[in-house]
Amino acid sequence: MAKGKDVRVRVILECTSCARKDTHKKSSGISRYITQKNRHNTPGRLELRKFCRYCYKHTIHGEIKK
Repeated sequence: MAKGKDVRVRVILECTSCARKDTHKKSSGISRYITQKNRHNTPGRLELRKFCRYCYKHTIHGEIKK
């Protein structure tokens, strides 16, 4: 039987520096990653340092709503 609320959920991580400088950027997009998190262990928003291929460096990627 399927549960109503799963413990592990899929989340989307988006680059925070690309999202801020969207007015006059030379890059063509915003870096996004898809991952999973445990809802019980991490009830808040997830933030990880990932490589952004548009900024060409490691930046903070924060969880966004779907």
